[in-house]
Amino acid sequence: MAEGAKFTKGGGAPGENRGGGGDRGTIGIPEAMERLRRAGIDVPAFAVARTPEEAGKAADSIGYPVVLKILSDQVVHKTDAGGVATGISSAEEARSACERMLLEVPRRVPGAVLHGVLVQAQRPPGLEIIVGGKTDPAFGKVILCGMGGVLVELLKDVSIRVLPVEREVLREMVREMRGYPLVRGFRGSPPLDEEALVDTVLSLSEFFLHDETLLEFDCNPVILYREGCTVVDIRAFSGEPAFSSREEPMPPVDPGLFSPRSVAVIGASADPSKIGYVVLRNLLSFPGPVYPVNPRHAEILGKKVYAAVREIPGEVDAAVIAVPAHAVPGVVRQCGEKKVPLAIILSSGFREEGGEGALLEEEVLALARNAGIRVVGPNCLGIVVPRLGLNATFDPVMPRAGPIGFVSQSGAVITTIVDWSVPEQIGFSMIISVGNQADLGFVDYLRVMEQDPHTRAIILYIEEIRKGREFLKMVSEITPTIPVIAFKSGASRLGTKAAASHTGSLAGDYEVYQAAFRQAGIIPVYSIEEAFDVAELLASEGYPEGNRGIVVTTAGGFAVMASDFADWYGIDLVPLPGRMRAELDSFLPPMWSRENPMDIVGDGGAERYARVFDVMTRFQDDWDIAIIIAVPSALLDPVHLGSEIARFSKATRKVTIGCLLGGESMRAGERVLREKHIPNYREIEAAFKAAGRALRTGKGPRGSRDERRGSKG
Repeated sequence: MAEGAKFTKGGGAPGENRGGGGDRGTIGIPEAMERLRRAGIDVPAFAVARTPEEAGKAADSIGYPVVLKILSDQVVHKTDAGGVATGISSAEEARSACERMLLEVPRRVPGAVLHGVLVQAQRPPGLEIIVGGKTDPAFGKVILCGMGGVLVELLKDVSIRVLPVEREVLREMVREMRGYPLVRGFRGSPPLDEEALVDTVLSLSEFFLHDETLLEFDCNPVILYREGCTVVDIRAFSGEPAFSSREEPMPPVDPGLFSPRSVAVIGASADPSKIGYVVLRNLLSFPGPVYPVNPRHAEILGKKVYAAVREIPGEVDAAVIAVPAHAVPGVVRQCGEKKVPLAIILSSGFREEGGEGALLEEEVLALARNAGIRVVGPNCLGIVVPRLGLNATFDPVMPRAGPIGFVSQSGAVITTIVDWSVPEQIGFSMIISVGNQADLGFVDYLRVMEQDPHTRAIILYIEEIRKGREFLKMVSEITPTIPVIAFKSGASRLGTKAAASHTGSLAGDYEVYQAAFRQAGIIPVYSIEEAFDVAELLASEGYPEGNRGIVVTTAGGFAVMASDFADWYGIDLVPLPGRMRAELDSFLPPMWSRENPMDIVGDGGAERYARVFDVMTRFQDDWDIAIIIAVPSALLDPVHLGSEIARFSKATRKVTIGCLLGGESMRAGERVLREKHIPNYREIEAAFKAAGRALRTGKGPRGSRDERRGSKG
């Protein structure tokens, strides 16, 4: 044995568990491999050697060729550390390889504690796959499958699902990999055993799901052959799970709570710099009774002020609470005595500050539960229901009424979006700031909006989800009929923490959120602007029935751009049917493109578009999405074109998207489309991106667009 290099006893032996710090421990590779073998998963024969001499004897016993792998909790990338030797064909080679590892690994990984070497039967080369699992703090156990080997982090070609899942979902995972053509057979190479790979992923998923102490693992590589599949390496961690799938059931929220007939403002103020003043001023336009509460005033903004909630003569459907945090428990207790069903707590100073603030939040929640009060917040902006004239926030801008529900974890995002939405003529059915989600959270607000006949699409701005399993289950029930679009912040924080495994590196929190969203039918987007682009399309037109697109324009340059964007975002610009082309030939100029995109030539006005629309209507079984691109022209009346697009949209059961490009000269046409609830985009890429995002989930209902509109009133 090399001078100064020694193996420690214990860590690599089957049945032993090495601690990795705190409640998390590394499961020795031999023990993990033995667990896989007992679970019916194919693994090569192996033995643990503590000395070079033992390595030689183990190699003789297993039979050649063999591979040697260092056993150390600190060595994640064994090959990089000099901890792997392959093609060993004799006992002498095994002993020499073991000696080299003793010298090389401590030099490359200072401080590494060596537990021995794994001597393992060497399987023939094949396609290297990674299959891993981790316990996500929001969603619980997730499974990962992708292209494996030493380049796994460089390729980052993986797909992720939240467990449990059916076999067919795992097959989808395999086929999502960019490297899937290598499984199917690529450039003359024979197809590999896809069913064996799916079986292995399924077995590893069940192995992971049913062992509550197993927190994280990755098998890399899993080698796939023309026949069969085998796991040749595993890294695994155990400990007490921080996630519990047994989430506390909560009573369902009554959607009527968000249509209050009367509101109390507790902490109303006469000082314009105070939140209590702004909230009361915002509620002056509310048609129902508004009761200011403050023991130091008799009148504020022309309204009688009450010293306490209990003194209000009428019923109070909702209380907006804007008092210091320490006073909130007393206020909630009074609201309970008054039988106020909903408390909107704007006050900060709770869980977000930790320590005493967290305890104070628990006290408030306990008081609310005992009194039967549901709580929005604390530490939130409030709620807005434009159609009711209800602005129970401290944002002075009242947004338009419309079909989009918006739920946000950031009050600043809400105020920014509302300010932007007014000149853009975007309307909301409801806006909710979730705050700390002490009681009501995303799950509850989604259920409220699902039952709201005025909501046709929902946007979520998410920083973190609590009750992740419940969230996914409920959203999966909603998305077939009501589109849900989510923007998750926090991507830049990914990868900044060192990961102890390939799985931990590849399946960070953000990646798991994105995978969970898609699994539930949520449409993930990557900016707030994109969220509204998609929501406007889906709120107006519903899910596209398919990806067959037709583009109509009088601008050849934009037709070329449309072809590029269609390809990027998965819109299939289908060939025009022969009979359709013949009809168009009968009235379009000879130089029209005669293909899709349809360049119908720049000397045409709204009448030419209208005649093309009539033909498209007759052939609507041959396409799913129509994108109408128009540019400023002396021959084009934008108002007339907007009316013709609206007529066309009404005459078909398919998705119609406007792209009226340009500046002020096209705004009148945009207004027509807005009034008729037809989405319009000022950039071509935004139109194709929105349509492509809407197609990605595959969750859309298959009824006609008008039927979908009718289902929401």
